[in-house]
Amino acid sequence: MAVTSLRAEVTDLLSRLIRVDTTNPPGNETAAAELLRAYLEQFGVECQLYARVPERASLVARIRGTGDGPTLLFLSHTDVVLADAAEWSVPPFSGEVRQGEVWGRGALDMKGQVAASAVAIASLAREGFEPAGDLIFAATADEEVGDGFGLSWLCEAHPDALRCEYAVNEGGGDRLELGGNIYYVVTTAEKLTAPFEINVHGRSGHASMPGIADNALVKAARLIERIAGYRPEPQIQPEVEVFLRAVLGEVPPAGEVVERAAAVHRTAAELVEPLLTPTFSPTMIFASRKRNVIPALCKVIVDCRLLPGQSPEEIEPVVRKVLGTDVTYDLDFQKAEGGTRSALDTPLWSAAESFITEMEAGAVPVPVICAGFTDSHWLREAFGTVAYGFFPYRTMTPELAATLIHSADERVPASDLELGVEWLRHVARAVGG
Repeated sequence: MAVTSLRAEVTDLLSRLIRVDTTNPPGNETAAAELLRAYLEQFGVECQLYARVPERASLVARIRGTGDGPTLLFLSHTDVVLADAAEWSVPPFSGEVRQGEVWGRGALDMKGQVAASAVAIASLAREGFEPAGDLIFAATADEEVGDGFGLSWLCEAHPDALRCEYAVNEGGGDRLELGGNIYYVVTTAEKLTAPFEINVHGRSGHASMPGIADNALVKAARLIERIAGYRPEPQIQPEVEVFLRAVLGEVPPAGEVVERAAAVHRTAAELVEPLLTPTFSPTMIFASRKRNVIPALCKVIVDCRLLPGQSPEEIEPVVRKVLGTDVTYDLDFQKAEGGTRSALDTPLWSAAESFITEMEAGAVPVPVICAGFTDSHWLREAFGTVAYGFFPYRTMTPELAATLIHSADERVPASDLELGVEWLRHVARAVGG
């Protein structure tokens, strides 16, 4: 392959990756893994495919280290969410390059970072880079759904393929202008997703005679209003404290944080508000399947996100108190995931800090908690990995990116792809060089 520039190289690779439809479900990520393997092996990068089922392979590529240095992992995933072509200005799997941007499903989430990671490790291999510890690039399956075909399975079935001290993943990199200063967001922790069901009981009957029944749906409405209206006492997590010191110059009382942040910029308030408390969002409801039958059972699904370190066992008594005792119900927490954090005083943070200050004078990194969660928690739980989400964007604003991820006309500037390659090359040398 003739290499002209890193920007041209990453742009071309991303276009080709987008043209591989890896919508999950069903995924079919093996096709993307094979494309990446063919690209990397021409530069002498060692590659291996791992698959729980043949059509859902993850790629793990590696430059082996020469000594006892730390292992660094570039983590990414190749599956994407559904794209309705009728909503798009271009075919969503065309990978079209238009006015310096690559268009298509996955351009931002997250085939752009996949391509940048591949080009970073390929370019280092071409240059004869010899890290002290292994440099790994993993492009995994099944992040968007999480049915056990991706990173969780790899950590359990092939732990030595991914064992690492440090990892760079998705989930950060936004450039924020707040109060006349520039900040780049680095995601160092995540909330715990802990959904639960409320099963409300009543007595069925014919809808034409509501007086002889006990409508579980009507009773559930009272509980929905209570849980949706609950506002826990705010508390300041360590990551939020560092963020506030950087942006406000001090840490105000927890109850004043949102107001003080909003005085700087509404984006700052929107960023920190969900990081101060657990959140409870009723999102789904199931009751009668017939219009003329009053339901005896109503199931309400609540999307619950807890702060790092909190557990469903800790929060369940709080939820029961909020729901009250006047309605008969069962409360069942489902499988919880995430809720992990990584330390800030690490070589990985130093690498991000040095890159940001060299990239843009006066800019500083700020840590945040991911209000959702990423695959980073599997690494933290399995290996104690220090994992950050950071892939910087300077051309595309965070406001625009937020409207495009998982939406129509998803695209990424080629300049930001090149910047991502530069960051990954920098962190490889800073942490493992």
